[in-house]
Amino acid sequence: MGMTVAEKILARAAGLPSVQAGDVVEPAVDLAMSHENAALVINQFQEVFEGTGLEAKVWDPSRIAIIFDHRVPAESPKTATNQKKIRDFVAANGIAKFHDIRGDVGGICHQILPEYGYVRPGFVVVGTDSHTTSHGALGAFSFGIGATEMASAWALGIAVNIEVPATIKVVVSGAFPPMVGAKDLVLHLIGLLTAQGANFKVLEFHGETIRAMSTSGRIALCNMSVEAGATSGIVPGDDETVRYLREEAGVTEPIPTVQPDPDAVYVRTLEIDVSALGPQIACPHTVDNVKGVAAVAGTKVHQIVIGSCTNGRLDDLAAAADIIRGKKVAQGTRMLVFPASGRIFAQALDKGYLHDFMKAGAVVMNSGCGPCLGVHEGALGDGETALSTTNRNFKGRMGNPKSEVYLCSPSVAAASAITGVITDPRA
Repeated sequence: MGMTVAEKILARAAGLPSVQAGDVVEPAVDLAMSHENAALVINQFQEVFEGTGLEAKVWDPSRIAIIFDHRVPAESPKTATNQKKIRDFVAANGIAKFHDIRGDVGGICHQILPEYGYVRPGFVVVGTDSHTTSHGALGAFSFGIGATEMASAWALGIAVNIEVPATIKVVVSGAFPPMVGAKDLVLHLIGLLTAQGANFKVLEFHGETIRAMSTSGRIALCNMSVEAGATSGIVPGDDETVRYLREEAGVTEPIPTVQPDPDAVYVRTLEIDVSALGPQIACPHTVDNVKGVAAVAGTKVHQIVIGSCTNGRLDDLAAAADIIRGKKVAQGTRMLVFPASGRIFAQALDKGYLHDFMKAGAVVMNSGCGPCLGVHEGALGDGETALSTTNRNFKGRMGNPKSEVYLCSPSVAAASAITGVITDPRA
């Protein structure tokens, strides 16, 4: 019986000739990622060694990445103390893939990992963050785990008791119309599947549209796969994967890719033609509450947010800047822009995008999770509405359960910033 990409990766990592959906395996981990929640992982990790007489050292410091991104700069003494604790642990264990709060090498973990070539096709990647699914964009099997599971991975180098997931094949055809792209596709897909439609499954992306899509767009697809309940999203590695890792991440080693077998077994095949797809909006308070932009056009917006690990890359900022250049953010509307990494921030600065945003009246923020999390930047007031390029709109997501969040593409966000209401960028 043939295997899907996820099955092939897990079989290799578990040292088995083959696996199939439903098998339970303990695959070797190629990369283990945490952010500020590494402070909790450290507590669990140290408990693993209590009473053993062994020194609490990680199994392989070269395979661990820790990135500060959720609360940067620290918003409280508690956060700052936890970050100090992590810095001490990183130094004691010789963890080189550490990205502190810096303007040059800092950023959101799900951007940093591909940007620095930490993720490769065929890798098993685990992260203490639900959007670890992002890294399937580079042909990896990448999924989120809890602090206790991560502590085991740090100690043993394996992911414990992993059930091989079944796979849904998503075949995408057609060319995107103007002002429509990967974010609209993934919102449309989540609307079709619902928030539970891919529970404990992998979304494996295929088709001419995917082959023509940039790595940036693929990251957006895989990033939001979890919003349909998926364990992981995967774009099988191809020429674009190799190009990105060579040209943008500076990888010089061989880059083998993993392809599904022709007779791989899928639990479902979903075909989507994007030729007639329009801008999509996820309405409060669930990501699968998806409508075409016309259904909510004219809705008053108090805050526009452009950025995040979903849509904070250079092409996202370029699309928004092209629309807002020479115009002004509407009175009564705030616009926040936060690039996904320090590198992207610098590139956007060099190209003038950040100047365009600031001249229009936007506030450009440091790279980090910021308003998406709503813990210490960009929180909403009671009764306010946000339109955001981020990935979740659950009640309270942007810091206030008495507010509403709509999700959209950078083009829709920029067009709406000018009018102060949800606006079709094609109008």
